Amino acid sequence: MNWEYCGYCTHHAEGVDSDAFGEAEAMKISIPLLTIAAAVLSVALHPVFATDDPYLQKRATMVRDQIEREGVTDPRVLTAMRDVPRHLFVPPSFRARAYEPFPLPIGEGQTISQPYIVGFMTQILRLKETDRVLEVGTGSGYQAAVAARLAAEVYSVEILESLADRSRRTLSDLGFLNVVVRQGDGYYGWEEKGPFDAIIVTCAGDTSPRLFCASSRTGVG
Repeated sequence: MNWEYCGYCTHHAEGVDSDAFGEAEAMKISIPLLTIAAAVLSVALHPVFATDDPYLQKRATMVRDQIEREGVTDPRVLTAMRDVPRHLFVPPSFRARAYEPFPLPIGEGQTISQPYIVGFMTQILRLKETDRVLEVGTGSGYQAAVAARLAAEVYSVEILESLADRSRRTLSDLGFLNVVVRQGDGYYGWEEKGPFDAIIVTCAGDTSPRLFCASSRTGVG
């Protein structure tokens, strides 16, 4: 078994079992599929995901010109970033600029990462539909939303209470039922919700990811 690590992203990469497509293997899946289906359905039915969304073309252009053109090729990641309404994760005064190739302020001296960084980091995680993800540094909640379109569950820790409250509210309003946000110090991970298949650190700090990778399924060697 190998671990992939790039920047602040880690993911446990497993080999593919030749029997993975058999009925017997399918019966082994322990993730609560009903919960996943409810989350996906809720997001799919939300008005901002409708085809008449006025920001739809801006998202498509963002993905084509800023993300795909720069080397992000995973079709699931590209689809997620076309779907998730980035403009709703920034303050109203910055919504007109939400799809530009820059980080934007979200309050408390923090920013939402530029779109390419979100796409790149998400691709590095190589998320599967059954994965449980730990995010350290919720910020606006945008990265968690993108990851939630690909994984089963996302657990996100934000140290600033105002950002934790706002991101929790935004994600809930958009129907992301498979994301849980907690206010707290991400240094300690989220032990009671582990182990995790992937860990992503979206905030700056002195801490090496190794210090909380004890929350991962196998740790990092």
